[in-house]
Amino acid sequence: MRYLIAMIAAALAAALAMFFVSSRVASWVVSKFVFENPDQVADLHVAVFMGMNVAALIVGWILGWGIGGKMVTPDEDDA
Repeated sequence: MRYLIAMIAAALAAALAMFFVSSRVASWVVSKFVFENPDQVADLHVAVFMGMNVAALIVGWILGWGIGGKMVTPDEDDA
């Protein structure tokens, strides 16, 4: 059950970051640099966008793992 909660939380965090955070952060990072061609702009934007999504996925997994740990009761055999 703990794994399921962690997976759901990770997917939810990644989806929320993808729709609300990642593009804004990627655009902000790209605006701080000077480029010689548009391919460099696109490459950096994609890299930052995907990096933010991966970071949100990891944070969501950690939060879900912690929440799942609090919800699961230990078995008698484990005590």
